[in-house]
Amino acid sequence: VQLQAFGGGLVQPGGSLRLSCEASGRTSSSYAMGWFRQAQGKEREFVAVVMWLGGTTYYSDSVKGRFTISRGNPKKTVYLQMTSLKREDTAVYYCAANMGPEYYSRPYYYREGSYHYWGQGTQVTVSS
Repeated sequence: VQLQAFGGGLVQPGGSLRLSCEASGRTSSSYAMGWFRQAQGKEREFVAVVMWLGGTTYYSDSVKGRFTISRGNPKKTVYLQMTSLKREDTAVYYCAANMGPEYYSRPYYYREGSYHYWGQGTQVTVSS
């Protein structure tokens, strides 16, 4: 499975940006796709995840209410719509995929080690 992320860029505080990530290759029936981010000098952190079957989503507290993760159809694409962006959202954003074989509880998806495949990062810079 290969993941390719698109959509990063420079945006002013309060603005919006949409990231997309497309998966190619064979995926399982119970996979999940998520986003992590890593700011300069900090550890990579969970942002959001969506279960492909059923569409259940989880978000970190720092982005809840501002970011929306969604599935594309029919392509294996996941989107991250980011609104009300803040300077502290500046980071390299990575998409990641978990291949199951089943769905797990929320805390499982918060961990980097739960994901089997990673895309290249895309830079998001929030600055005036």
